[in-house]
Amino acid sequence: MPGLYFEEFEEGQSFDHAFSRTVTEHDNISFSLMTLNPQPLHIDADFASRTEFGKPLFNSLYTLGIMIGMTVYDTTLGTTVANLGMNDVTFPKPVFAGDTLKAHTKVLSTRPSKSRPGQGIVEFEHTATNQHGDVVARCTRAALMMGGKGEGAAGS
Repeated sequence: MPGLYFEEFEEGQSFDHAFSRTVTEHDNISFSLMTLNPQPLHIDADFASRTEFGKPLFNSLYTLGIMIGMTVYDTTLGTTVANLGMNDVTFPKPVFAGDTLKAHTKVLSTRPSKSRPGQGIVEFEHTATNQHGDVVARCTRAALMMGGKGEGAAGS
């Protein structure tokens, strides 16, 4: 697996993730409706045309999901035991259909788990930017990570 083990993370380490994603109107409507969010600002072009944005605004939880998803391959694919939480989630600029998003990650801290020997907690700061370099999302995320060579993995 390309994910990193707890011991491979260092405070200050950063990643500019290779994956990017151009989001579409279909993405926005489908996600909003699948999550039972009927907010017309997301799914009604006529309603949205009369707002300050002039067009449908992307569902922020989809933006958060895309941002986190783009980080997995380089950092946690196959080596995460569990996500422990996300904090300080912000959306400084809106996202619209046709925007291309990129993700960036910085390791804020690492510490061995007190209750799970062989595992550790990594705190990440994830940032998403659009095609203009504007920050459109940011959050911190704590993840419980497997120790080297899969120590502490379920079934190990």
